[in-house]
Order: sequence, then structure tokens, then C-alpha cells
Amino acid sequence: MSYTLGFVLAVPAANEEAYRQHAADAFPIFKDTGIIRMVEAWEDDVPDGDLTDMRKAVNAEEGEKIVFSWIEYPSKEIADAADEKMHNDPRMAEMGGTMPFDGKRMIYAGFETLSDVGSADGTGYISGMVAPAPANGKESYAGFARSMAAIFHEYGATRIFDGWGVDVPPGEVTDFQRAVQAKNDENIAFGWIEWPSKEACDSGWERMMSDERMQNNEMPFDVKRMIFGNFRPIVDLS
Repeated sequence: MSYTLGFVLAVPAANEEAYRQHAADAFPIFKDTGIIRMVEAWEDDVPDGDLTDMRKAVNAEEGEKIVFSWIEYPSKEIADAADEKMHNDPRMAEMGGTMPFDGKRMIYAGFETLSDVGSADGTGYISGMVAPAPANGKESYAGFARSMAAIFHEYGATRIFDGWGVDVPPGEVTDFQRAVQAKNDENIAFGWIEWPSKEACDSGWERMMSDERMQNNEMPFDVKRMIFGNFRPIVDLS
């Protein structure tokens, strides 16, 4: 089963190119460990929320933008081996000293695949989300994800991914649990929708909101604590 590392972080707006270059330079190191794909997506439309949002999740400061990112592996075993290998790679240690963002506020976790529909070809825009879901509701969430993926695909999305947290570490400053105010009996769901363009995304969401199936679809998580946003890819390598 494929395995995904998901990240949300805050980067100074002025450091966009420095961040893009930093991520692109890191790709060969990740590639050596067996990854399938690495994506870094830069904030385009990240709304503020009453309870939670992407900015609160990483304690974003004024002048910072949100990055939604993921790395795909063929399996958790390969991801675990890659993590160990990179910890011993001097190139990673060197890059760690030149990060153009505050790594202490970055949140990250590992997710198993629940649903993966479509193809990554031609991705021009990305909708990303994180949600708290009952820990005993994995199958219910998977069924919901698959039904939603079919609708998104119908309205122009090229790929729809949903993952279930299996390695979600607590952080000293920020973490995924605090990002969505997760309770003790909840797990973290991480997902994204790939679109050909921002225009396709806007049109797809508008049409979906008037679809009867959306009105009758009971969500197996607390939508009020979900965090989400729209992003443009600045690094997409495989």
C-alpha cells in the first residue's frame, strides 16, 4: 500500500523562490530513497477560520504564506527506511542549516492511502485539507472519500487523494492534532484534490455546491474543525 508524508508550513512571502530552490535541491536526495513524487504547493487562497485554519495550524506570522506539501512512497516500509537513510546523509544535515523557513512550526505526519482516484498528469492547482475523524471511523471515512472522489472527478478534478494517519507525532510547538483540535478518540485525515487550473477548480466547486449528492452526503468528521486552502504547485517532481 502506498504511503504519504504530509506537511503544512509557513514561509516568508519574500522567500518563495528560495523555498522553491531549496525543495528542488532536496529532491535528488529524496529520489535516492525511493520516493514516487514530491509536491510543494504555495498559498493562493487560504481562508481564515473561526476555530481552526491553516495559518493557526503553524502559528503563521504576518508576511508568511502557507505551503501544503507531500511526498509519496510505494509503502510505509520504504518510507521508514528512507527516513533512517536521510538521517545519516550529510547532504540533509547541510540543507538543514539553510532552510528558508521556521522548521520548528512545520507540521508533518505519515498517512496510509484510503482512496486515490485519477491521475496526476497536468496538475496546475491543488485544494488541500486536514480533518479530525473518529479513530474508529476509518471504514466510514474511506467510503465517504471514495464517494466524494467520484463527484470531484465528474466535475473536473484530475486526481483525488485521501489518507489516514498512522504516524502522527506530537510536536513541541505545533502538530496536526492541535491544528484541528483533535480529541483523544480522533485520528487525522489528510487529503488533496488536483485540478488542471485555478479556473477548473473554481468552476468545479461552484457546480458541486449545487449538486444534490453534496446536500445529502453526511460527513464522517467535524467539518467545523477541518482546515483547508487552495494552492499553486511550485515544485512537482517524480
